[in-house]
Amino acid sequence: MTDNKLELKDFGPSPFAVNLSEAAKQNTNYRTTFWTGNHFQVTLMAIPPHGGDIGMEIHHGNDQFIYLVEGVGHVQMGTDKEKLTVDRDIYPGEAVIIPDNTWHNIINAGDEVMKCYSIYSPVKHDHGVTEATKEEAITQEGPLEGTNE
Repeated sequence: MTDNKLELKDFGPSPFAVNLSEAAKQNTNYRTTFWTGNHFQVTLMAIPPHGGDIGMEIHHGNDQFIYLVEGVGHVQMGTDKEKLTVDRDIYPGEAVIIPDNTWHNIINAGDEVMKCYSIYSPVKHDHGVTEATKEEAITQEGPLEGTNE
């Protein structure tokens, strides 16, 4: 680390200690895999302001934890895409816990880039994935899970 700037790359599966909130603040990509192990993965995300989003999706085989570091988000989730049971704003310091087989989306409800980090268990993305935009993520990895988007 030089000048308080972290190298934003995938450090897994090596042992690693870091300030995840600071890493998330420095990340400018839609998604950067930051640590990929055998059983879980950490990604950093930057979601554009004024309605940018992660995208309504459902994971089959993954639990997910998202921690908001900067910005204001709006989370929607539930087991039935047509009857979402969670629909509320989230703020820095708050977490979203998404069980397997749960529809979910987090929308940037503010005027600034929303920064967060996400933990997937088991691993969701290939080691070393970096995607500058949501569109690039869809191009590289295919449609959001459970959708044609």
